[in-house]
Amino acid sequence: MAKLGALPLHMQITELIIRDIAAGRLVDGERLAPERDMAESFGIAVGTLRKALAALQDKGLLERVQGSGNYIRAKADTGSVYAFLRLELVEGGGLPQARVLSVDRLPKAPELPDFGPHTHGHRIRRLRFLSGTVAAVEEIWLDASHAERLSADELSESLYYFYARNLNLRIARAEDRVGQGPLPDWAPAEFPHAPGTALPMITRVSHGHEDAPVEASWTWYDPDRVRYTVRLK
Repeated sequence: MAKLGALPLHMQITELIIRDIAAGRLVDGERLAPERDMAESFGIAVGTLRKALAALQDKGLLERVQGSGNYIRAKADTGSVYAFLRLELVEGGGLPQARVLSVDRLPKAPELPDFGPHTHGHRIRRLRFLSGTVAAVEEIWLDASHAERLSADELSESLYYFYARNLNLRIARAEDRVGQGPLPDWAPAEFPHAPGTALPMITRVSHGHEDAPVEASWTWYDPDRVRYTVRLK
């Protein structure tokens, strides 16, 4: 059974393959392993894998040749749920996963970038994983005008996916500033650095489809395990 808040299993496989394409781990024209072998390697049913492959085909990222196999068709616009996530494993790619640590409706912290008209925001703290590897801690603030309340149980691992499906809020663009900052004292013990350690820190402001800022966040990531990556094409 998938854990609470996880994307459907076939979507997880689709997103993992998309991120491997973006990272160059799967290249244009590459033939994938036979479907039964792929399903076994992922520990899933063949039917689930075929749903993932069908989604890739719909996005123009896969060509299925009868009697020959499945071939990667790389392109710049992948249509990924995680299109705005810039963190990857050092070796590239990695399936994004997250565990919510807390969700609270609070007055906006004064140190936050300016976003949204409301005086309050929903503060979401999470531990971020990439293919099971502890990667980052995140503090995300969503302007309270978009929801009266949020609970950890209802949030998807992809918040932008959750916003679009449940709040009719689509993130159109995001601005990141990468710097350095001390790891906060609420970081869980399984994160491989002690609170107060200076780490790479991403400050982000996300804009909705009307180009108004709706969300702000901080992400502290482990530079020994992951990289912040932007590809220009």
